[in-house]
Amino acid sequence: MTRPQGDGSADAFSVERLCDLARVSRAGFYRRWGETEPRREETALRDVIQRLVLANRFYGYRRILVELTREGWRVNHKRLLRMMREDNLLCLRKPAFKPPTTDSRHSWRVWPNLAKHLAPTEINQLWVADITYVRLGEAFVYLAVILDAFSRKVVGWAMADHLRAELALDALEMALGAREVTRGALVHHSDRGVQYARVDYIHRLEDAGILPSMSRAGCPYDNAMAESFMKTLKMEEVDASQYRDLEHARSAIGEFIEAVYNRQRLHSALNYLSPTEFEDQKPTAASQPRAA
Repeated sequence: MTRPQGDGSADAFSVERLCDLARVSRAGFYRRWGETEPRREETALRDVIQRLVLANRFYGYRRILVELTREGWRVNHKRLLRMMREDNLLCLRKPAFKPPTTDSRHSWRVWPNLAKHLAPTEINQLWVADITYVRLGEAFVYLAVILDAFSRKVVGWAMADHLRAELALDALEMALGAREVTRGALVHHSDRGVQYARVDYIHRLEDAGILPSMSRAGCPYDNAMAESFMKTLKMEEVDASQYRDLEHARSAIGEFIEAVYNRQRLHSALNYLSPTEFEDQKPTAASQPRAA
């Protein structure tokens, strides 16, 4: 029987004594229990699942399973998947048009890939940066983000209606304001886009003692962690929203990044902790994040 943990306290009377008091046979009691109790438990479980799915509308069954465990339920993942499928609660994926945000056809220096074999063991060892688009009613705006690769936490972000270098610089300034960086100990990895290759961006990295690193040409897997965040952002916030203007988009996406993604969203690579939870706990060998 699956039920919330903690509901198994000893009864004041035995089943036999209760049946005697109610003047029913034990066989009749168990027959009635077998007919009604599993249905009650199933109804209660479905109610909890629906509440969790509505609160986390883009969670798959694995994250819902973790949430159920946190609430004290013990349920097999196959049963959960079946119930979510029966109730049409499985999250949906939809493709979206993707305008280009990277222009690597420039004359600025391309820096070597320092992040390829770097596995961070604490914060501020590897930052990954990327830019994506956000569609408004009749225009596009653009979002630049910087993540700490150790915890997947967004440490800097900026939105604007252009792709000029100051968009990426604004995200970098937020990250530098939020983190204490040790000179020579941090690698900043990005694609080869002109925003990251321009001399003013590189000079800002060098002024902070940060080592620049860039992906190989035409290889998105070199920046897979940033790409994964952008995919999550699109599926769980952008694709389900309609933004009136830049300020509306900035407010809603900022709320998602700071309140939902950084503090609430469970990451399988972090042993189903949020980035903030993962940074707050002392890492152990068992709790190190898996390689991207």
